[in-house]
Amino acid sequence: MSLYEHVYLARQDASAQQVEELTAHLKTVVEGLGGSVAKTEYWGVKSLSYRLRKNRKAHFTLMNINAPAAAINEIERLERLNEDVLRYLTIRVDEHEEGPSAMMRRAERDRDRDERRGDRDRGDRDRGDRDRGDRDRGDRDRGDRPRDRDRRGREGGEDFDAATEE
Repeated sequence: MSLYEHVYLARQDASAQQVEELTAHLKTVVEGLGGSVAKTEYWGVKSLSYRLRKNRKAHFTLMNINAPAAAINEIERLERLNEDVLRYLTIRVDEHEEGPSAMMRRAERDRDRDERRGDRDRGDRDRGDRDRGDRDRGDRDRGDRPRDRDRRGREGGEDFDAATEE
């Protein structure tokens, strides 16, 4: 039997429970065809680089599978039939990665970083707190430059100065 990493993307409209049920169903299919699922990771809802079937976000799930090729063909067939699955990718690997995947390590690193920040909440300072000198936010100095609508005459876009000289 071969080792595979299988990732699928489910629609953002599907609930996390529906995605977990789909993962469990795929796991039973693999086990029914003589394989095993070593690890499953739910990566959560992530933004997509571009829209897929009118979706801007998707649920990401990783499965490390040890199964014959027939089992992989069957779960890919089931995913093509399922309307909730946007995309899937299966890659044959020499060995499965030990411990959490790169996506889960990133999530842990981000969570640790946020905990270290602690009381330094970024919400304390909003854009209005910037030092603008003597000017208020709405009172910007635009200088003495004339506006486009002041320069134009009523005769279809001619300069105001050209229209007054004639």
